[in-house]
Amino acid sequence: MSGIQLTSVLTCPECGHARTEQMPTDSCQWFYECSGCGVLLKPRPGDCCVFCSYGTVPCPPIQAGRPCCG
Repeated sequence: MSGIQLTSVLTCPECGHARTEQMPTDSCQWFYECSGCGVLLKPRPGDCCVFCSYGTVPCPPIQAGRPCCG
């Protein structure tokens, strides 16, 4: 996975809290609990995971041009 970034900053749409997280390379992350306000984030319609919806970097499969969790 050369050139693939494995960290992304997730930003909560409810409270604006941002946190750098490590992305899984072998699975999708469908849920993420905000450490700022406790809201449970889920992917937006059309996105495969929380990193693609709320992160600064899309998940590793999407970066590599592959379908996520397909």
